[in-house]
Amino acid sequence: MPSFVRSGPLRALARGRRPRALALLVSNLVPLVGVVALGWNAGALVVLYWFELGIASFWAIVRALFAGRPSEVDPDGLIVGPLAARRAAIPVPGTALRIRLSTLLVLPVVVPVLAGVWFVAGTVTVGVAVDGGLAPDALDSVTLAVLALFATEGATTLVDYLYKGAYREHSAQTAIRGVFFRAGAVAVGGLLAVTLIGAATVETDAALSAIDPGAVGLPLLVAVVGLKAVFDLTGLYRDRLAAFDESSSLEIGWAYDPPTADPVADPLPDAPRRVRPTRRSRLLGGLATAPRHPGVAYLGALCLFGGLLFTLGRLWSVVALLFAASVALPALLLGVDYWFRYGVVEYRVSDDALVAYDRLFDAPLWRVEPWDETDLRVERTRLDRRLGTETVVVELRDDKYRIPGLADPEPVLSVFDRRAERPDG
Repeated sequence: MPSFVRSGPLRALARGRRPRALALLVSNLVPLVGVVALGWNAGALVVLYWFELGIASFWAIVRALFAGRPSEVDPDGLIVGPLAARRAAIPVPGTALRIRLSTLLVLPVVVPVLAGVWFVAGTVTVGVAVDGGLAPDALDSVTLAVLALFATEGATTLVDYLYKGAYREHSAQTAIRGVFFRAGAVAVGGLLAVTLIGAATVETDAALSAIDPGAVGLPLLVAVVGLKAVFDLTGLYRDRLAAFDESSSLEIGWAYDPPTADPVADPLPDAPRRVRPTRRSRLLGGLATAPRHPGVAYLGALCLFGGLLFTLGRLWSVVALLFAASVALPALLLGVDYWFRYGVVEYRVSDDALVAYDRLFDAPLWRVEPWDETDLRVERTRLDRRLGTETVVVELRDDKYRIPGLADPEPVLSVFDRRAERPDG
């Protein structure tokens, strides 16, 4: 069927933004109809906006869960850094969707933040504007409006994001980012409505129970709905702002392209040589990384301080436990981090490539060919000197790989044409 949309902006709206535009149209028409036709007061409007924020947050979490690109996590982060670098993912049966391991590292942080924002927003808006509850008629119509918003937002996620494949261009962070702009729009509408209620009904020293949501007139409520609609439209066309950000010399922060996870072309399953760090290096290597993770020292100091406090009560068993934990916990965390980074990795060597392969998740991590490196050197850390091992550092144009704890680095060095720099002596 030929399209009836001729003009450029409308055609773009119909092609790429239609599901999102429809959801925003419903989310702004519903409160307008409620205010104009159903006689909603400002309290009902605030309740609807609060539930809209919760609905937007819920579906944003769903979008983040199925994001197709890896999340950007600090690679030097303790334990989370090496886990985020893994290509592991949980496939969804019957679909092309996968839940990335890096996504599961981000959601435990994002979900409590969104839940906290929703709770605080309800406390400062709904708790003030609807102290006595809604009228039965208004409650019924607001409930239907909430269900309509949930359905339209869900349909947008299923059609535009999952079915049309928009998830392939998002990481968990970019999938969740839009809800914060949406939260700003809802906050503007809700706080403005609460402000109008307070200004119209109470004096500065009046009690909270004196607030009357019905005192705000129809023109002001329509203005609140219109202002929120402007914020929603700005969020809808934020890709235009991102394009402007990319084309200008100013860094506004709109332009951001999440990292991609390009598959390793050939993981060398039949590599003639395979190299791993020595067993002693895998067991003790974590202790040498303590200066890179000062947070574990704070954890040890906290346990030590707790043990000193319990000495005042002469609870010697607890004191001994906390003193042991002040040493064991940091060592355990550093060891787990090192094991994920290097202990479960084998390095497959061929004549023209070096591949790091994750034995834990049975997946390649990276591949370097002889012409990729910009620098090649051999280092000997304090632990290397004690264990009789060496560390190979391969620097690329935009990355760097360390291969520590090798008893003999020559198989790795033989891949490259460049002569490796070695420490003096």
